Parts: sequence; C-alpha cells; structure tokens
Amino acid sequence: MGIIATRKWSIFAWTALAYIVVFLLVFPVLWMALTGFKTEIAAINIPPTLFFQPTLDQFRLAIEGGFGSYLFNSAAAAVVSTALAMVLGIPAAYAMVFQMRKKSSDDMLFFVLSTRFMPFAAILIPLYVIITRLNLLDNLFTLIVIYTAMNLPLIIWMARSYFLDLPKEVLEGAWLDGCSTLQTIVRVVVPMAAPGLTAAALLSIIFAWNDFFFAVTLTYTNSPTLPIMVAVFTSNEGLFLAKVSALATMIILVPVAIGIYAQKYLVQGLTGGALK
Repeated sequence: MGIIATRKWSIFAWTALAYIVVFLLVFPVLWMALTGFKTEIAAINIPPTLFFQPTLDQFRLAIEGGFGSYLFNSAAAAVVSTALAMVLGIPAAYAMVFQMRKKSSDDMLFFVLSTRFMPFAAILIPLYVIITRLNLLDNLFTLIVIYTAMNLPLIIWMARSYFLDLPKEVLEGAWLDGCSTLQTIVRVVVPMAAPGLTAAALLSIIFAWNDFFFAVTLTYTNSPTLPIMVAVFTSNEGLFLAKVSALATMIILVPVAIGIYAQKYLVQGLTGGALK
C-alpha cells in the first residue's frame, strides 16, 4: 500500500506541476485577450482592473484600421510561399532518400540546413540592396520569395525524415508498375507521408504568418502584413494598449486554430522519423 500511495502522490504532484507550467505559459496570452475587451483607460490602470464592462470597441477600431488588407497580404504570403516550398521541397527530399547515395544525401542536407545557421540580420543588407536594384522593394512577391527560401530547409528536413520510414517495397512496386518519378511522388509518397507533410506545411504557414523582421524591412506601405499593423498602432501619442491587444488577439487566432484543428497531424508529423 505504501508503494501504491507514493506512486499516486507522485503522479498527482507531476500532474499539478504540469498544470502550473501550462498556466504560466498561457496566462500572458489570456491576459492579452482580456485586455482587448477593455477601454484604453481600464487597460493602463495600476493595479490592473480585474472586473470591467467588456466592450468590442477596440476590435472595431482595429478592423476599421485596414485589417482586411493586412490580412490578405499575410494570408497570401504565408499560403503561396508554403505551397511553393512544398512543391520544391518534396521532390528534393525524395531525391535525397531514394536517388542519392547516403553520403551525398547527408552532405546535401547539411548544405540545405546550413542556410538557416546564419542570422537573418547578417543577410539583410545585401538582400535589401539586391531587392532595391531589382525594383522589388515593398512588393508582396518579394515576401513570398523570401518566405519560400526561409521555409524550404524546414520542408526538406521534415519530409526527408518522414520519407526514411516509408516501406521501400511499396515504392519498388510502383516502379515495377511503370510509374514515373513524378507519379510515384504524387500517388504513393505524398499520401503515405501525409501527416508529416501536413505538419511541415502548417509550421511553414505559422512561421511566415508571424514574421516581422523581413516584413517591416522590405515592405511597409504597399503590401504590409499583420505584424506591421501592430507596429502602426504605436505612434508619437503613445501605445494604445487595448487596441494593440485586440489586434494581436485576432492575429493569433489563425495559428491557434491551425494548431487545434491539426493537432494530430502535428504530433504524428513531428514524431515521425524519430523512432523506427
């Protein structure tokens, strides 16, 4: 009985600790969401106002501030860049796993991943000069190309890890049936690796959706994204805390919705390839 009781208390303690850690991580987000329903005066009160009359005025002001155009730019940049990264990354990962020698594949993977080793700030100045001379500054197409290059190593790495676990007998059967490389990828590899590829695509969308560094540097007037809209609310008059909180709450709805809807794909995809 003593061992069983000790084990139960141990499980209870670890469970309680897990809930505490989760609460500490989620609390700032919950507080931000609550602040979005306050007036500006209530949002800056010290001590903080815990009981207040909720209002949607801040959300209305954020929407009237051009939220639709910012939303379109963010969605277009994230979705199109992810689609391009998938179109380029899946065949590359397939070639690394099934058509290259292991050493060559490892060297190629290291080269691909090495493009993410360098801080983005280190390539900003030459990138800015090139884009300016090509007259592509403040252009949505520029963001799409940059996000594609930024997420391509992630797509290749995750797809390759998942392809390594695919049964080669199925692929050999497709080859014996006369399937071309493209047909094998589309009809066999992609359906079998769907959880891993879905996880890679969702992470790519989230990274592009949340980007502020490249967006604020390379586009600000003609094709700004949602993170830039948050910066717009900071003016010489000060920071509109309630309005910024309302806007930030609307912005994070997309990543949160993606995570909730595709939770099983994220778990399967991120753990795929980890264990044989």
